[in-house]
Amino acid sequence: MISASAVKELRELSGAGMMDCKKALQESDGDITKAMEALRKNGIAKAQKKIGRSASDGIIIPYIHPGSKLGVLLEVNCETDFVARTEGFQNFCRDVAMHIAASAPMTVLREEMPEDIIESEKNIFREQSKKSGKPDEIIEKMIDGRMKKFYQENILMEQSFVKNPDLSINDLLTETIAILGENISIKRFSRYQLGETAPSLESTD
Repeated sequence: MISASAVKELRELSGAGMMDCKKALQESDGDITKAMEALRKNGIAKAQKKIGRSASDGIIIPYIHPGSKLGVLLEVNCETDFVARTEGFQNFCRDVAMHIAASAPMTVLREEMPEDIIESEKNIFREQSKKSGKPDEIIEKMIDGRMKKFYQENILMEQSFVKNPDLSINDLLTETIAILGENISIKRFSRYQLGETAPSLESTD
């Protein structure tokens, strides 16, 4: 039986996805060193090294949900036009666009969340927590926990992938980088729903 703590440790060491780490540990009888070696051979652990590389190519992909009342425009960058035209890259983009349609994230990254929204959420949680009568230091920990859940529900990279909830979108991205051998960056998105004011496809820079 592979423990969750062992999977977590291997994920932190390798940057690989949860399921890849679990599989590597199972195949290595729980030996983290051997599991790391297995991940390296598969190219997963090397994905993190590619993340800092320039990704200036890519595609903008549309997704229209059945019924034509919900749609997404998504920009995903990679390093070369060659990879941008591969089936693996385009399948990844379609999966992420479909996920955005289903899960309605607010931003790609936590750092992009507007400060006024963060403060508003904290204040709401703080007022709710005060009713518990707990000491201030406990209340602040409760707020931190609730904000973590808020981010997991509203930040694209932290959301659970709708087609495989065992993976976050960040896990899915890391695995795709490992498979395709190039840095990939989810740049920006706009989600359109019939009757709502259409957002602009603005850069997240």
